[in-house]
Amino acid sequence: MAVKAVVFDVGRVLYDWDRRYLFEKLIGDRDELDRFLADVVPIEWHEQHDAGRPIDLMVEERIARFPEHAQLLLAYRHRWLETIPGPVPGVHRLVEGLANNGVPLFAITNFGADFWAMFRPTAPIFDQFSDIVVSGIEKLTKPGDAIYQLALERFGLAPGEGLFVDDSLPNVEAARTNGFVAHHFTDAESLARELAALELLPGQSDHVEHVG
Repeated sequence: MAVKAVVFDVGRVLYDWDRRYLFEKLIGDRDELDRFLADVVPIEWHEQHDAGRPIDLMVEERIARFPEHAQLLLAYRHRWLETIPGPVPGVHRLVEGLANNGVPLFAITNFGADFWAMFRPTAPIFDQFSDIVVSGIEKLTKPGDAIYQLALERFGLAPGEGLFVDDSLPNVEAARTNGFVAHHFTDAESLARELAALELLPGQSDHVEHVG
C-alpha cells in the first residue's frame, strides 16, 4: 500500500526544544545548571505533563520539595515558550512543499495540554495540518501502542498509508509496530530524500534550506 500522508513529531523535528534554552538564561554557572536540570526539573518530571498532569499542580508540588528554587520553577511555567527557540532548519520548507502537493499532514506529539495551549497560537505551520494528536490531551504517550492506534483511527489512515517522522528511535520503532511506515529523523536533507523516494515530493534540492 502506498504512503499517502505524512505524520510529524513536533519537538526536535518541526521545532527545536530543550529545557536548557530557558534555564541557561537564569542560571549562570554551568555545573549548577546541569544539577538543576538533573535534580529539580528532570526530563522524567516534565514527561508527567506530557502524560496529562496539569503543570500548575506539578510546579506546586515541586516548589514544596525545592522551595529555594521557587522562582525558577515558576519561570518554567510562565516562560516555557523560551524552551523553543524556533523551527528545525529546513523542515518547514518540506512541510510547505508537501502541502502544496496536496499531501495530507498530521502530527503525533508528546506535549502537555497546558504548554500546547501556550505554543499552538505561536506556530502557524500547524494551520496546514488536518489533525494533531497531543499526548497531554489524550493522556496517552509515545511510544505506547495506544496513541498510534488512536492516530490511525483519527486520521483515517489504513496501515501503511502514513509516514511517521520522529527523532526518537523508540517512537519510530513503535510506530512501525503499529501500522506506520517510519523515518528516524536526523536532519531535513535525509527526510527530503525519504519523501522523494516515496514520491511525496520531487528531488530534494528545491526544498531544503542548506545550513552551516
